[in-house]
Amino acid sequence: MTWAFKRQIFYLAILILTVSIFEYLIINPIVNKAPTCVDGLKNGTETGVDCGGSCARACIAQVDEVAVLWTRSFRVVTGRYNAVAYLENQNRNVAVNRINYKFRFADANNIYIGKREGSTFIPPSGKFAIFEPGIDIGHSIPVYTSFEFTEMPQWVQVSQEKINQLQLLISNITLTGEETNPFLSATIKNNSLFTIPDIRVVAILYDVNHNAISTSSTYLDSLGGERAQDLSFTWPEPFSNKIVEKEIIPLYNIFSVKLK
Repeated sequence: MTWAFKRQIFYLAILILTVSIFEYLIINPIVNKAPTCVDGLKNGTETGVDCGGSCARACIAQVDEVAVLWTRSFRVVTGRYNAVAYLENQNRNVAVNRINYKFRFADANNIYIGKREGSTFIPPSGKFAIFEPGIDIGHSIPVYTSFEFTEMPQWVQVSQEKINQLQLLISNITLTGEETNPFLSATIKNNSLFTIPDIRVVAILYDVNHNAISTSSTYLDSLGGERAQDLSFTWPEPFSNKIVEKEIIPLYNIFSVKLK
């Protein structure tokens, strides 16, 4: 073997070593990069493209639509109404942080008389209500009320542990003054160790046939861990039917609660 040939082998070895190092440091991390939830691929533990598994985002294909059980407008006084959509999230362990919606109102002739738009959250697993107060549609009477979400929900997974830890309990429900100035009182207790902010509480009253007769709502800025607070709901006029059932629904955005 000549000296020139040995030199060629040496240079070739240096070239191969350089290419190998380049591939290991530059190309390999690009080609074989670890799966992420934003890489546009179904990889890792994902059950869809960038969703499911260890990703926060839930896969739309694996989530059922929210069921609209009923939607109604309730007269408060002449010309003023409260609108309620009574819904159910039939999915376990998924919720929506924010979504836009729209109520639409029509009179007895099914003629459009107004709308109300807003945004809300969808809590995980269970029935909930969306309440719009003080709707003024002049001299018209909203006989038909419809509700819809105006955008696709962005479902996010919520751990069962977090759901189990955050519990609001309602007790001591009492209704008085049904034939004069109705007054509903109750107690809400935060049964967790964590402060829950921005709590909307909706009260729905039913007659003997389980028809919703009237609604009201109140709001709490926050409720500390293991704290209780009295609630009150009022109506300016008596009810048209006798109330036999009272439902109080506490609502809060689970993503706004920080577990420390």
